[in-house]
Amino acid sequence: MSVRIRDNNRIPDVIRTLRAIDDKQIKVGLFGGGDIVMIGAVHEFGVEIPVTDKMRAWFAANGYPLKKETKVIKIPERSWLRSGYDENIDKIARKIEQLLPDVIEGDVNPRLFMDAIGMEFAGLIQKKMRDLKDPPNSQMTIERKGSANPLIDTGRLVGAIRHEIE
Repeated sequence: MSVRIRDNNRIPDVIRTLRAIDDKQIKVGLFGGGDIVMIGAVHEFGVEIPVTDKMRAWFAANGYPLKKETKVIKIPERSWLRSGYDENIDKIARKIEQLLPDVIEGDVNPRLFMDAIGMEFAGLIQKKMRDLKDPPNSQMTIERKGSANPLIDTGRLVGAIRHEIE
């Protein structure tokens, strides 16, 4: 009589999978540099822009003369990233809890798992941007862009939201 022992020890596979996601970060937002990152930051934190003579002339030429006492143009804070994170982190945590067992079992590739989480979070941030209504645009801005949504004009900003895995 012969006895055959089969080892189904998957611990080395699980360790490899966990190492593949260990110390990795999923980042969501605007990346790189340039004007789109600056525009995103202006909306996220707000800004006060000192009025120059050139600005005063531009506003007047476009039918929006500024009062003499106007010394700054204030773009109010419209947090889309911090508030989008705060409003959605629990949903993302539940999604991670739901998918992680499949990753550990080897049924889902760790990189695909991280990409799926990053894409979902980016989509939730984009939804936050589309849904944000407060503080509202000035009447001048609404007239110029033809929309009351404070963070959507051409769609370039919302379209630039993406994720990276580091």
